[in-house]
Amino acid sequence: MSEENLIRVAVPELDAVLGHPFKVFDDGFVRVVDYMGNDQSIVQAARVSYGIGTKKVSEDRGLIRYLMRHRHTTPFEMAEIKFHVRVPMDTWRQWIRHRTANVNEYSTRYSIAIDNAQKTPKNKWRTQSQLNKQGSDEFFTKEEGAEFSRQEEELQKHARQVYEQRIEKGMSREQARKDLPLSTYTEAYWKTDLHNLLHFLSLRMDQRAQWEIRQYANAIGNEIVSKWVPMTWEAFLDYRINSITLSGPETEMIKSRGTFNNFDTDDLNNYRGFGFVKEKKEELNREGEELREKLKGLKN
Repeated sequence: MSEENLIRVAVPELDAVLGHPFKVFDDGFVRVVDYMGNDQSIVQAARVSYGIGTKKVSEDRGLIRYLMRHRHTTPFEMAEIKFHVRVPMDTWRQWIRHRTANVNEYSTRYSIAIDNAQKTPKNKWRTQSQLNKQGSDEFFTKEEGAEFSRQEEELQKHARQVYEQRIEKGMSREQARKDLPLSTYTEAYWKTDLHNLLHFLSLRMDQRAQWEIRQYANAIGNEIVSKWVPMTWEAFLDYRINSITLSGPETEMIKSRGTFNNFDTDDLNNYRGFGFVKEKKEELNREGEELREKLKGLKN
């Protein structure tokens, strides 16, 4: 490899927002503090792995789309990025489950806890989903939500007062923090490679992900990744976010119809015999509901 190829890449579009905090919620944010690589780094890594004498893809965009389409992930690991985030602790709990990253979080054992907590707007309180035990469903009315928000503000204020009184009395910070609400903001540096970042985004931008973490994922994807690696972002949207995957039983059910024209997505008889209808009940099971949503999307 010649020396002229050993130049640190720069992305002017990303450099323009380096350090800029993209606001999330009332006091949250996400910003880029450093990065390594770009679309060209992915292409370069892929072509090195081909070896001498193998056929090259002449168009960078075409190669990136091929890699994304066929899930050749290693070249995407050659680009890395580091974020500085401010996020509510309950949302951070979900975020930190993605273990393929390097993390350093603000410590309330050494420092005073951040004096702010996420406030929920009166129109954003959600009911428990009846289909998904870990998800939410419809919104409460604004009248009901106003009372929830009032209670939230009162609770957060009281918890902070108790915390500060403990600190003033000389209580250790590691113990004084124990009753702070999960809505309290924390901060962290989060560094990951592009392959694992896209995996994070594919899960957390999904409509079934919790609404709060989706706001951070959307900010990272739409405001940052799209500027950093635009060709990869385009391929990611085409082959991950805006695509569907059909299982074996789903494919067999569709093939059994012979044609997709006039496919009635609400007719239970279409789903019988493929494991999508609950036994002894005239309704779809969870997998069946997911398939119906896929089919409706295709019809629309």
